[in-house]
Amino acid sequence: MAFGFISIATGIFTTYGAMLTSSGPIGIWTWPVVVVGQLMVALIIGSLSARIPVTGYIYQWASRLTNPVFGWMMGWLGFTFLAVVLCAVDDTIPSTVLPVLFGYEGTAANAWVITGLLIVAQAVVIALSTKLTQRVNSFAVTIELFGMIALVILLFAVGYFRNELNFADLFSTGTVPAEGYFSFGGLTNAGPWIMGTLLGAFTIVGFESAANLAEETHQPEIVVPRAMWQAIVSVGVLGMLFLIAVTALLGDPTTFKPSATPIADVISHVLGPIVGNLLLVMVVISIYACGQIIFLSATRLVWAMSRDKRFPGWRLWHRIHPTFHTPANATILVAIVGQIILAIFAHQTDALFALFSAATILPVIIYAVTVWIYAAKRNRLPASRGFTLGSFELPVIAIAAAWIIFELAIFRDASFLVPWLYVAAMFALGALYLAFIVFVDGVAKLKMPDLSSVDAKLDADIEGAPLPAPAR
Repeated sequence: MAFGFISIATGIFTTYGAMLTSSGPIGIWTWPVVVVGQLMVALIIGSLSARIPVTGYIYQWASRLTNPVFGWMMGWLGFTFLAVVLCAVDDTIPSTVLPVLFGYEGTAANAWVITGLLIVAQAVVIALSTKLTQRVNSFAVTIELFGMIALVILLFAVGYFRNELNFADLFSTGTVPAEGYFSFGGLTNAGPWIMGTLLGAFTIVGFESAANLAEETHQPEIVVPRAMWQAIVSVGVLGMLFLIAVTALLGDPTTFKPSATPIADVISHVLGPIVGNLLLVMVVISIYACGQIIFLSATRLVWAMSRDKRFPGWRLWHRIHPTFHTPANATILVAIVGQIILAIFAHQTDALFALFSAATILPVIIYAVTVWIYAAKRNRLPASRGFTLGSFELPVIAIAAAWIIFELAIFRDASFLVPWLYVAAMFALGALYLAFIVFVDGVAKLKMPDLSSVDAKLDADIEGAPLPAPAR
C-alpha cells in the first residue's frame, strides 16, 4: 500500500515537465531534500500508528487526541485530499503516457473521458473484492519495482553506448534564468529552485495510507511503520537514479521546448518504440494501481467516519455488502465525487497542474496537523505496541516541523490560486455540514466511540450477530 500509493512512475511522470519549466534540470536535486523531510514525517506517523492502529488515520488521531470537532474537519480534509489525488493520478495516464504510447494528440476532452472510465473500472474492482484489489496491487507494485529498476539500468546502459549521456545537464538551469535562481522569492512567488521541490512533494505522499488500513493488517503496530519508512527510502533511492538517467538523456536543456510527455518522449527516443512501449505499458499499470490504492484508502476513510456516524449520509456508507463483504456503497460515493471533481477541473487548460497542486497542498496540511498533535500529545499517548522513536524523537519532530513550514511557504506562489480555492470550497462545505451536526445533535453527539475490532464489526454487519464488547 505505502509503496504503491507513492508510485515513482505516477509522481515523476506527472510533475517532471512542470519541474523543468519552473526550475530547469538542476531542480532534480530538490528530490533528496524532500525524501529526508517526508521520511521524518513518516516516522512520526509511524509512531502514532503504533499507538493508535485504527482505520481513519488523521480523523481518528485528531478526534481522540484533541477534540471530535477538530478531528471531524481533519477527516473531511483527508477525504478531500484522497478524492482529488485520485483524479490527479488517474489523469496522468491519458495526459502523459497514452498519447506517446498510441501516437495520438492528447486533449483535455479525451483525457477527461479516459480518466472517468478509469475511475469506474477501479470502483468495480474495489466494490467486488478486497482480495482482488490486493492482488492487483501486489502485481502492479512488483511490476513497478522491477520495471523501474530495469528502466533505470537500460537508460544508463543504452545512453552510455550511444554516447548520449550528458551529466553536465544535471547542473543546468535550462531555460530558467540563473540570476536569483536560489532565492526564496517574494510575497506571492517562490524562487525557481524552491518550486522544484514540488516534484518530490507530489510524488512522496500517501505513505500514510498504510495506517488507514491498520485494522485490516496483521500486527499493524509493527508492519505499518516499517512499511512507510521502507517505502520512502526505496522510492527515494530509485527515484533519484531515474531522475538522473532521464535528465542526462534529455538533450540540450537550453533549447528545451515544453512537452506534456517529456519522460515518455525520452524513453521512446532512447530505447526505441518496442522496448520503450513495453516499459510505458508497465508505467500505465503502475499508475492505474496507484489510483486504485488511493481509491481503496478513500473508501476506508468514508467507512470509518460513517461507522462513527460522522460522514454526510453515513447510514448508507457504513454498510458492508452481504455478498462481496466490502463497503460497496462508500465505493460508489467516492467514484461519484471523483467524477464531479473531474468535471470541475477538466475544462482548464492546465487541469493536471491544478489537480496535482491541490493534491500536494492538502497532505501538507494534514502532515502539519499530525506533527503538531504528536509533538503536543507525545507524553500522553498510549504505550507503543511496536515502533518507537526512542532518543531520536525530539530531533525527528524538529526536522519534520521545519520541513513542513518550508513546504507550506511554497504554496504562497500565485500559481496555486485555483488549488487554494478548491481547498477553501471543500473546507467550507465541511464546515457547513459540521455546523448542521452540532445544531441538530449538539457537540455531545460527536463524542468518539471506543476503539473496537473491525473484524467483529464486519462479521456482525454481515451475519446480523450482536457486537461484542468494545476492546482497547
